Amino acid sequence: MDYLTAITQFKPGTAQEAADQETILAFIKKNPDDVLRRENKIAHLTSSALIYNTSKDKLLMVYHNIYKSWSWTGGHADGDRDLFQVAIKEAQEETGLKRFEASDSKIVALDILPVFGHLKNGKAVSAHLHLSVAYVLQASETETVAIKPDENSGVQWIPISALNDFVSETHMLGVYHKILEKILS
Repeated sequence: MDYLTAITQFKPGTAQEAADQETILAFIKKNPDDVLRRENKIAHLTSSALIYNTSKDKLLMVYHNIYKSWSWTGGHADGDRDLFQVAIKEAQEETGLKRFEASDSKIVALDILPVFGHLKNGKAVSAHLHLSVAYVLQASETETVAIKPDENSGVQWIPISALNDFVSETHMLGVYHKILEKILS
């Protein structure tokens, strides 16, 4: 599904998601030529996946080299209009897994997330915003995982009950718990 349709059809679960959806749609309207590309230095669309196991008691997370925290998989759209496929591609690249199940290809969460200035591949990246579109995927714990050394230094199944002990980006904990509430209810 095209990103604009998917974002427009998203049903916000919170007042914050409704506000973020309105802001994201307005930004897309004003930046149609580069909202899907990181060349937009102010904000751009990203797509992520929260990956859970078949028992729904663990999340597959990666230790992000830049943020120094365990996090979901995801990345930049880089021009791709199908953000669900971007989420799957990023999950495959960052975990080494090839197979994922998706009970639904609809967006599970919309958030505007801050990215602080940092170095990537020796180059300075200015602070900007990620217009974050999130999905949920399911995978088997029995498959072999592998790191993607240029992005992460760990891939691990983390018990949901211990999530707060692993994630050091406190602003992301709210996002993860919001999604978990939706999929576990």
